[in-house]
Order: sequence, then structure tokens, then C-alpha cells
Amino acid sequence: MKRQKRNRSEIALTRGYQAGFTGLSRDKCPFDTGEIRHQWLSGWREGREDRWNGYNTAASVQKMSNMQVAHY
Repeated sequence: MKRQKRNRSEIALTRGYQAGFTGLSRDKCPFDTGEIRHQWLSGWREGREDRWNGYNTAASVQKMSNMQVAHY
């Protein structure tokens, strides 16, 4: 059985979340323009907010897995 590939916007959202949660600056966004950049920054904002709200690493992993499931 083949695994379904995630699209680029989902990957950008997840990677942005990880970057925001770990405290990286939004200047580290690897995308210049477009929808993919928007998705990365949205994930970054959400990750940053979760970090400020005191989520731990296990909670962030759970949230990221729920984000991926919600997009299918």
C-alpha cells in the first residue's frame, strides 16, 4: 500500500509550527513569496503562541499530528 504524499502547504505549515515552537525568528522562513510562505508563517505564529502559553514538547507533537489529520 502506497503512502499518500503530503502537499507542500501542509509541510510548510508543520515546519513553520516547529520553528515557532522552538523559538526561531520568522526571518528564518525559507520561502520568499506566495501561499507556501503564508502557510509557513501561519504555522510559525501558532507555534510561537503555543510556546508562550506553556505547551510542552509532547503537547506540541500531539497538536502537529492533529493538524496533519485535519487537512485530509
